[in-house]
Amino acid sequence: MRIMDVYSRIFLAGCWERSQNMTMNLEIVAKMSGVSRSTVSRVINDDPNVSEKTRTKVLEVVRQLNYEPNAAARSLAAGRTRVLGLVIPRGVSALFTDPYFLILIQGISSACNAHDHSVMLWLAEPEYERRTIRQIMHSGLIDGVIMASQLNDDPVGQALLEGDLPFILVGRHPTQPNVNYVDVDNENAAREAVTHLLQLGRRRVAALTGPENMIAGLDRKTGYLAALRQRGLPIDSNLIVEGDFSQAGGYAAMQRLLPHHPDAVFAASDSMAAGALRALREAGRDVPDEVAVVGFDDMPFAAQTTPALTTVRQPTHRVGVMAAETLIDLIENSDSPAQPRRIVLPTELVIRQSCGALSK
Repeated sequence: MRIMDVYSRIFLAGCWERSQNMTMNLEIVAKMSGVSRSTVSRVINDDPNVSEKTRTKVLEVVRQLNYEPNAAARSLAAGRTRVLGLVIPRGVSALFTDPYFLILIQGISSACNAHDHSVMLWLAEPEYERRTIRQIMHSGLIDGVIMASQLNDDPVGQALLEGDLPFILVGRHPTQPNVNYVDVDNENAAREAVTHLLQLGRRRVAALTGPENMIAGLDRKTGYLAALRQRGLPIDSNLIVEGDFSQAGGYAAMQRLLPHHPDAVFAASDSMAAGALRALREAGRDVPDEVAVVGFDDMPFAAQTTPALTTVRQPTHRVGVMAAETLIDLIENSDSPAQPRRIVLPTELVIRQSCGALSK
């Protein structure tokens, strides 16, 4: 059984049990009050279209039975589950080994807790899970979707575009400007990082890019190229290797770069930078004297590498918070026409020893 099959069935069972308990309790209150079950539901949900006489009678029975409708029951009665779906189209191993996702999920969860919502995690991989996203979207189990790290041609993203469920992306959409998203300015942040290396006198600056079918990977590569062009430097394809944001991918990509003798490396994630540092150490190349290294993310381990990693700090936890809060606002104000929410949070270049700007 796939991991999200388990999660979904548990969640379905919980919703069914809550709805059954709510129905039985409403039936009892309705019978003792001498009104319909729908009237009891309206009273419990503070519907203004109920007479004060009826409201008082129903609430008195509720008090006598010591009936306390929980938040989930009230939400179900109102057509809301107060559950957000979080879609991450990555494998389980990537999710739980990449600290980026753990910090992002913490941000989303903290915002949901603050707003009395829950999160349903959906790993949209392999292909079976991708196909079943439509079932989840139309099941009534979730009020909206947050999608992180989508691939540019991902069928999950396409299903969200074609559906009517509120959703927001972590990372801008590559072709749809009207889609809601929260992101950082990946292109300019990467350009700043590479420009910093060039200002330190490095001339053979290599790039360990992220996957080019992900918008963050593509934007960071674009920023790298822009920095070189601004300095009038040629683009050497031998110094550009596509990675996968993982430490193992960074290690393998750095090994491919070594024969071309870069004097600096821009890695599109801290995990890839950590892999590059290992490959350089094993090859006997001194960092930063022979090869300067800059990463992207400022993960907690970045300050603990040897040497400490210069990197672009992005507010990953804040991105998660903003994605959840924005989606909740979209859901709660769904009847109000609004412009697309395009939120871009600032980054910061954090200078440490690996770039050579500071003494080791």
